Amino acid sequence: MPTRIIRTIIILGSLAIAGIIFIQGYWVLRTLDLKEQDFHQTVTIALRNVAEAISGYNESELPKTNLISRRSSNYYSVNVNSAIDANILEDLLFQEFEKSSINTVFEYAVYDCSSDSLVYGNFCNIAEDSNEFVRSQNLPKFEDLIYYFVVKFPSRGSYILGTMRQSVAFSIIALLAIAFFAYAMWVILRQKQLTELQKDFINNMTHEFKTPISSIKIASDFISSDARIQDDPRLSKYTEIIRQQNTRLNNQVEKVLNIARLERDQFELNKVRIELVAFLQKCIKNEQVKFDIKGEEIQFDSSVEEAFVKADGLHLNNVLSTLLDNAFKYTTNEPKVVVGLTKKNDQTYRLSVSDNGIGIDKEMQKKIFEKFYRIPTGNVHNVKGFGLGLFYVKNIIEGHKWSLDVESEKHLGTTFSIYIQKAL
Repeated sequence: MPTRIIRTIIILGSLAIAGIIFIQGYWVLRTLDLKEQDFHQTVTIALRNVAEAISGYNESELPKTNLISRRSSNYYSVNVNSAIDANILEDLLFQEFEKSSINTVFEYAVYDCSSDSLVYGNFCNIAEDSNEFVRSQNLPKFEDLIYYFVVKFPSRGSYILGTMRQSVAFSIIALLAIAFFAYAMWVILRQKQLTELQKDFINNMTHEFKTPISSIKIASDFISSDARIQDDPRLSKYTEIIRQQNTRLNNQVEKVLNIARLERDQFELNKVRIELVAFLQKCIKNEQVKFDIKGEEIQFDSSVEEAFVKADGLHLNNVLSTLLDNAFKYTTNEPKVVVGLTKKNDQTYRLSVSDNGIGIDKEMQKKIFEKFYRIPTGNVHNVKGFGLGLFYVKNIIEGHKWSLDVESEKHLGTTFSIYIQKAL
């Protein structure tokens, strides 16, 4: 993956993460604020109902103002203007809090005029869970009130958070998603770094190979021209093997270098006007040498006399050479290879390479154009290669803005088709 794309993904991903964190944080705080308001309103209504019940029991009137005061976030005072029976107060508090679904612990105290102090009432747990709580030691009294009681909710914060389970769960899921995304980004960057190191090593290695390959070629050409070598069939054969293997090694190095240029976006096609029929005939003639070993001939079947296209001749020749080389290598019997050229329509030619080889399984046909992919053959490695040929073919075809497809059946052969636009 190009560095530019990775950088764009990281920037967009970082913005997305920041947006998610901001929105999620905003909604959590907003939900918390609404829950706190709802809790306060519910408690106020419940305490008002308790005060009205006490007023009715004592047959007294409630104050018009300052009936219920919120002294702190979890501490309320209720002014009733009449004496308060603690036992009745506790029953009323339980009834109203249960009716209002305030399922949390609370404690209450009643002001005693005779002693001028708050008399602690009780510590009540509506939820009836097994948690142990410590009662408050000092509950403040208020000089501006005479007959009143106070209620405190020591677990108010945890109770409100408990009512936000869904929001908290979504927040945790969002944070986990962000964590996985950040980890994925780290893995991508790490893999990118390792890939770059691998590419640099391969590129440097292949460039270093060019010098000894050239030296071997010069030396083998010099040796093969010597009369004494030519007169000795055994030495002449060994010299020819050196030349052939040196050419093979050079071709593999060139493939690696071309792939490296493709991946670094340094690959430029030199498109010129080419007469395709004559071009294919020349390419086939050059490739025929290897087929002569098996006593077979590459057939050329063209339904057009002339076909002008715009293409890079060097790379188009390499594409055809790769396809013919694969047709030669992946045949178990006598190879029968046909290069065909037909018109698909008025604007497009179809160039095909068909063989009678071992064929390709359906599930593997989508993978054969991947870099370094080779069809599994178990422990048998009778066909050599790096898995770069078809990857190179695919990239050259795409670079020309052409299209490529493959048709194959196991043991019945393979046909590669290239669809080439007609030159205007």
